[in-house]
Amino acid sequence: MSHIQQMIVSPAARLQEVSEYYFAKKLRELRERMNKGEDIINLGIGNPDMAPSDDTVKALINSAVEPHHHGYQPYKGIPALRNGFANWYLNTYGVTLDPEQEILPLIGSKEGIMHISMAFLNPGDQVLVPNPGYPTYTSVTRLVEAEPVFYALTEENGWKPDLEALAAQDLSKVKLMWINYPHMPTGTNASLADLEELVAFAQKHQILLCHDNPYSLVLNKEPRSIFSVPGAWEVAIELNSLSKSHNMAGWRIGMVAGAQPYVDTVMRVKSNMDSGMFLPMQEAAAAALNNSYEWHRARNEEYAERKVIACQLLDTLGCSYATDQAGMFVWASTPDGTDGFAFTDAVLDETLVFLTPGGIFGSEGNNYVRISLCTPKHRLQEALERIRERQLTSV
Repeated sequence: MSHIQQMIVSPAARLQEVSEYYFAKKLRELRERMNKGEDIINLGIGNPDMAPSDDTVKALINSAVEPHHHGYQPYKGIPALRNGFANWYLNTYGVTLDPEQEILPLIGSKEGIMHISMAFLNPGDQVLVPNPGYPTYTSVTRLVEAEPVFYALTEENGWKPDLEALAAQDLSKVKLMWINYPHMPTGTNASLADLEELVAFAQKHQILLCHDNPYSLVLNKEPRSIFSVPGAWEVAIELNSLSKSHNMAGWRIGMVAGAQPYVDTVMRVKSNMDSGMFLPMQEAAAAALNNSYEWHRARNEEYAERKVIACQLLDTLGCSYATDQAGMFVWASTPDGTDGFAFTDAVLDETLVFLTPGGIFGSEGNNYVRISLCTPKHRLQEALERIRERQLTSV
């Protein structure tokens, strides 16, 4: 029982338009049901279940036993980590970054969404946010008292923004535009031409393009950075993360890259919000950034095998999906345009298999579901068998 029923102060007004993150609530509900004995197979959240590389873990252990490695660290991160990110960008994307001026390590790239928003947005500024898209773009925009302006991504348009329609709107108050390719939740990749169009759009309308890029190494044959595009340095910044690409979600290690004036501006916020990253984690992250091609290939091979089972599961449910999706999810339309929330609730209640309703990512996702590949093959196979047994094809 709670000690009090009512607080002596009211929540900040900015919280009136921000609700608790969907997965925080849903995972709590699933835990409660599992505590009561229900064997729920959770195919919802993108939480990598495979381990980081051996070299990563060894670097963490070796550094953590050093008695002088436990103090405060530089806000900009250690040179080894920044150099690691720079080498990774060169080897992965063919992009040259100055590790001294153009890279800022972050305690997870989700932190970066808040830092960027606090660094560049004033109350009343507008932000172009994808629908469907990562819900944090919207919630953080509202937390800093700016206004999200949603741009629709539709299956008919290949889950790409209609830049011509956007240009016809009043963009005078728009300061930032969030983009995310490979796109979460749809798995859509962006061609170099797509990114060139986005950079040209940002240049024309003087909008800072914020590219969130954590999925580029997962089941993706053509990893790209926004900085592969000429002219992007003037109008873009990019977030990246080791969470998905290096199986280090709980480590909370990310980065923001961009021209020095943008990075320095973000740094002014970050330096007032944390006191640097634990040194052993930085040294371990530097080791992870040297993971071999073979290590990444093996991870993707495992995801590819899981994806085969996930697609069979969706086939059994009567869902439709594109076969060329990148990332660690499969995005699929529900049978006959069924509401995704009702559909996933029915699947959960009848089979104890949890899928993510697409509507949590925005109204354009209402008739879709998402499956995470972060579950071992034997549990995915068990989920498939449960659904086959129930023959659940509609709600």
